[in-house]
Amino acid sequence: MAGSANLNVMMKTARKAGRALLKDFGEVENLQVSTKGPGDFVSRADKAAEALIKEELMRARPTYGFLGEEGAEIDGDDPTRRWIVDPLDGTTNFLHGLPHWAVSIALEHKGQVVAGVIYDPTKDEMFYAEKGGGAWMNESRLRVSGRHRLIESIFATGLPFAGRADLPETLQDLARILPACAGVRRFGAAALDLAYVAAGRYDGFWERGLHAWDIAAGVVIVREAGGIIEPLQPGADLLADGHLICANEPVFESFAKVIRKA
Repeated sequence: MAGSANLNVMMKTARKAGRALLKDFGEVENLQVSTKGPGDFVSRADKAAEALIKEELMRARPTYGFLGEEGAEIDGDDPTRRWIVDPLDGTTNFLHGLPHWAVSIALEHKGQVVAGVIYDPTKDEMFYAEKGGGAWMNESRLRVSGRHRLIESIFATGLPFAGRADLPETLQDLARILPACAGVRRFGAAALDLAYVAAGRYDGFWERGLHAWDIAAGVVIVREAGGIIEPLQPGADLLADGHLICANEPVFESFAKVIRKA
C-alpha cells in the first residue's frame, strides 16, 4: 500500500524505535540474572524510545501536538493534529524477556484517529492503517475473521494485576464468556491484541483501564479491517474512557451482550 506522507513518517519512525528497542531487548536475558534486575534498564529503554520517536515526529511535523506515555503532553501550534504514542506497549513482557511487545504511533485529527501504526520488532510485523485506506500488515491486506458463532471464537483481554480495582469485574466477565467461547488469551500488549483482531487472529478483544496511547493506533486499524470497536459503556469517549470492546461484525452483538451484562 502506498501511504500518505504522514503514514510513511510514522512507519519509518516506528521501525527506527523498534530497532533501538530490539538491541536493548537483547540485553534483558543477561539482566534477568543480575542482583539489580532489569527494571531500571527497561525504564531507560522505554524513555529513550519515546525521546527518539518524539524527535523524529516533531522534526517531520513541528506544528503537531504530542501525547506520549512517558512525558508531559505538548500542545502544538496546530491544535487540530496530535501524535499519540506508546513507545513500548507490553513493558512487562519486555522486562521478562518475552518477545511480545510493540511500538504504537497514532495520528489524531480534530478528535478522530486518522492513521495508526503498530510495529512488533521481534516478528518484524508492521500493522498500519489510514482512515479510508484499509488496514495492512507488511504487504498483506487485513480483514477481521469471518466467524459467526461465539462457541467457535477466541477472544483476548487483559487481566488486572497488583491490586487493580477492576479485578472483580474482569473475573465476572471471564465467568460469563469462557463457557460461551472457544477460549480467552492474555498476551500482555493491548496494541497487539487490537492488531490481532484486525488480522483475524482473534475474533474479539475487551479490556478496562487502558490509556489513549495503548489503543489509539489500534482503533483505526481495527475499523479499517472491518471490525467494530466501541466503549464498554455505550456513548462514552473511547480514548478518554479506556474501557473498550471490539470484534468482527458477526459476533460483536452477542459478544458485547455477554461482556456488558450487569
